[in-house]
Amino acid sequence: MENSLNEILSAKNEMVKQGQIVEATEKYFSSQAKTVDFDGTVTNSKSEMIGKMKGLSNAIAKVNRIALHHVSLNENVSFAEFTFDFDMIDGGKVLWHEIVRSVWKGGQIVEEQYFKA
Repeated sequence: MENSLNEILSAKNEMVKQGQIVEATEKYFSSQAKTVDFDGTVTNSKSEMIGKMKGLSNAIAKVNRIALHHVSLNENVSFAEFTFDFDMIDGGKVLWHEIVRSVWKGGQIVEEQYFKA
């Protein structure tokens, strides 16, 4: 039996909370998934997004916290509110509080957009 979208969403968010951002992208994004970041950065495929997430992951020295605050699912659109707190290899600090809007089709993300919260 196929997992419900709610179960799939929960599993994806759990991976993100554990810092498995690259693996979650590999598992849950469709090959033609498009993403739009709050700064206007766009990716047009799963492979582009994996490259972007690997770049981010490789630049992190320490994960201080990844917190999932709220989740909402309405038909095939989900929203998740996260706080990401990282110390970066270059000595910088990243503190993002964001809303992730995902559009799902067949258990995979076809579009994702990120908003500053």
